Amino acid sequence: MKIEVIVPGCARCKKTAQNVESALEQLDAIDATVEKVEGQMEIIDRGAMHTSAVAVDGELQTEGEIPDVDRLVEVFRSA
Repeated sequence: MKIEVIVPGCARCKKTAQNVESALEQLDAIDATVEKVEGQMEIIDRGAMHTSAVAVDGELQTEGEIPDVDRLVEVFRSA
């Protein structure tokens, strides 16, 4: 599974990245790679209209919010 944390670098975005890492720690058996997408053009290319956003295998799962760890665990399990 490829997880993209789509963030321009703001404080909200840093919290989203931390929550992604915490969720993955809870799911230690999941094989996942995490990539931060920070460039403006890359963010636009991913289709994210609002940051912070999280995509799994190229599909946006959250956008314009700081998803909590429990929600991310659910998203990653179902992917």
